[in-house]
Amino acid sequence: MASLLQVRDLKTYFFTDDGVVKAVDGISYDVQPGEIVGLVGESGCGKTVSALAILRLIPDPPGKIVGGEIIFEGDDLLKASEEEIRHVRGNRIAMIFQEPMTSLNPVLTIGRQITESLELHLKMDRRSANKRAIELMGMVGIPEAKARISDYPHQFSGGMRQRVMIAMALSCNPKLLLADEPTTALDVTIQAQILELLTRLTRELGTAVVIITHNLGVVARYADRVNVMYAGKIVESAVARELYGNPHHPYTLGLLKSVPRLDKARKEKLEPIEGFPPDLIHMPQGCAFRPRCKFAVAKCQEEPPLLQVASKHYSACWEWPRVGQAAGSAAPA
Repeated sequence: MASLLQVRDLKTYFFTDDGVVKAVDGISYDVQPGEIVGLVGESGCGKTVSALAILRLIPDPPGKIVGGEIIFEGDDLLKASEEEIRHVRGNRIAMIFQEPMTSLNPVLTIGRQITESLELHLKMDRRSANKRAIELMGMVGIPEAKARISDYPHQFSGGMRQRVMIAMALSCNPKLLLADEPTTALDVTIQAQILELLTRLTRELGTAVVIITHNLGVVARYADRVNVMYAGKIVESAVARELYGNPHHPYTLGLLKSVPRLDKARKEKLEPIEGFPPDLIHMPQGCAFRPRCKFAVAKCQEEPPLLQVASKHYSACWEWPRVGQAAGSAAPA
């Protein structure tokens, strides 16, 4: 099956007075039609920047996409004109932004914000667009949609605003949805409702999804494949079940060990990852995770490539066999 999206050696840098911030530094991954791919990592590792680069939304200056390819349905989006990329945004590729209250326009009604893309991309008249907006609001579980279409964002709760964002994103039946921390600032119960809704709707519509999150529980439940990012690079990539059951990068292992688990003894302490993420202007020599890594050896002063460690499983670590052994000994019986 041909990939829907192919990201190849993507590099996005920010040129500041203090130096060059290599926010995304040569990442590559594929997304298949109808697939859910998780992009996981700490804050500041480049997850959101990589998604914004796909839609060419990097603020210039100071940001610039300095290299790579973004092939979507056979077309390189980095070579598209501004007019062409405008027809891609919100139409063929949609994005759910991180914070709905700041992403929605406070002076426009909810209905107007949904109908705008319907009129622009699908050429609907105002009456047809309003009818479709009400259907979309009902589809995402907003009660009394016909009455609430004239409300403003501040009249909706956080969970309802997130549902509006999903309705807007899915309004033109996109082939790819970029969901950037879609449940940030929501309580646990609402998070589950939003994620179940998002997964169900995208499965029904056949939409591929890239879920960007720091929440390992989200990708464990919903993602088909997972890419783990650290300091602007993908350091491990695998099918979700394989990644969780058999991690082969010390950063992935550290993330898993720092999360509470129901199959562990209640008195067992969590193991935080020591240290801090690196300064992206002054990166350490070799592996970026080396200063925080318990498995580091002399060879780690050379930067490791993504090595295939199993079928469809890749890790950027010279010591991946030792990491795999440590992960196996820590796994529940």
